Amino acid sequence: MAKKEAVQHVNIGINDKDRKKIAEGLSRLLADTYTLYLKTHNFHWNVTGPMFNTLHLMFETQYNELALAVDSIAERIRALGVHAPGSYKEFAKLSSIPEADGVPAAEEMIRQLVEGQEAVVRTARAIFPSTEAANDEPTADLLTQRMQTHEKTAWMLRSMLA
Repeated sequence: MAKKEAVQHVNIGINDKDRKKIAEGLSRLLADTYTLYLKTHNFHWNVTGPMFNTLHLMFETQYNELALAVDSIAERIRALGVHAPGSYKEFAKLSSIPEADGVPAAEEMIRQLVEGQEAVVRTARAIFPSTEAANDEPTADLLTQRMQTHEKTAWMLRSMLA
């Protein structure tokens, strides 16, 4: 039987209750980000039509950025002393982003990705009250960066629909 590892108490100036609440919010953000990553990667593989090359490359840039983001979010959860979710089952429970049904047309892919980017922004924004109350500047900084990236990406995608 494996020996249980001793865990040292986290003492970073944020109490246990606040760290747990912030980590719960970040877990939802992680689930949304991972779900959007998977959706974007799926669309990268399956996009067709006259805008194929543009969208194929754009979606690749976006899913690569999302892949880096999930790592940053999960590592922040761990720094708070909480285990990060890491399974499809957990992500499905936590995510606000629906999976795509089948393979939509390119324009519908863009619409769904705009909705997904905006959903991630809303999830990130909802965590701010907890981070501010706990004076958790590192999480606030992470959230600000994520919102900025997702708002810009949503704008760029939305511009393709005009």
